[in-house]
Amino acid sequence: MPRKHFRKYLPSHESITGNRFIACFGPWLRHHNLWHLHRRSVAGGVAVGLFAGLIPGPLQILTGVLLSILFRVNLPVAAITTVYTNPLTIVPLYILAYQYGSLVTGGNGGAAAISTFSTEGLSWSQWLPALIDWMASLGKPLAIGLPLLALTLAAIGYLLVDTAWKLYVRLAWQKRCQRKPS
Repeated sequence: MPRKHFRKYLPSHESITGNRFIACFGPWLRHHNLWHLHRRSVAGGVAVGLFAGLIPGPLQILTGVLLSILFRVNLPVAAITTVYTNPLTIVPLYILAYQYGSLVTGGNGGAAAISTFSTEGLSWSQWLPALIDWMASLGKPLAIGLPLLALTLAAIGYLLVDTAWKLYVRLAWQKRCQRKPS
């Protein structure tokens, strides 16, 4: 089973509680679901990692760790899953989030929805409010689309891992039953 393969890379309870850097966090990191590989914990870790991966900036892994502690799902899986966002994937994901937000808010989600900012014909007193309005028009679809895309990816990730785990276990049981002599 793949779980046995990955188990050798996960820390034991003794190494977690004995670590001087982790020991100060006390019981928060001692919950068994944070470190054990079972269906619900791993599927939850994937969901948390997919959700936290869309958080802007360098806070993705930290958010994944904090959410895994809060929801008591596999912490290493959550932290590792956040790296699906990288310099190559972040722009397409944010474009998708913008289009998703535009779809939800009633915009057309295409490139035509992004208006260009122009100061032509504006006085100095009108320039700043026009800039704020333009930025708000871009921000609303993205601000709505990012959490929606994060929730959608988290739900899909949870369901895929949960279903794949159940299917793997079912097939393993069928193989085991076929090997038994009658």
